[in-house]
Amino acid sequence: MSSHALATGDLLVILRHAPHGSSWLREGLDAALVAAAFGQSVTLLFQSDGVLALARGQQAGPLGQKSTAPTLDMLAMYDIESLFFVEDALASFGLTQQDLQLPASGIPVTAIPELLAGHKQILTF
Repeated sequence: MSSHALATGDLLVILRHAPHGSSWLREGLDAALVAAAFGQSVTLLFQSDGVLALARGQQAGPLGQKSTAPTLDMLAMYDIESLFFVEDALASFGLTQQDLQLPASGIPVTAIPELLAGHKQILTF
């Protein structure tokens, strides 16, 4: 086990897309909320461009795309509290943990296999 307390559970949702430009992030968050509503323990991993979804101060996107900030704010209501981001991805955008809208734990890319192994199902968006 690494020095990080990695979550285990029913479902790991990996979010790899930025908040705007496609519906992937929103669909991933929706899948996580539905699973949690049905009693599944859900963990989220933000990697690559997906870490941008955690940035504070999200605005609506082009062509009327809604901000994902309200959806992120709903996660705690659904008991989705295991949020992780890949440290290198966050740093690549010049962001720090203080720039995040929600409390999330940074993990090194080398810890991803351990996180994957701790979940029964994995969905990637």
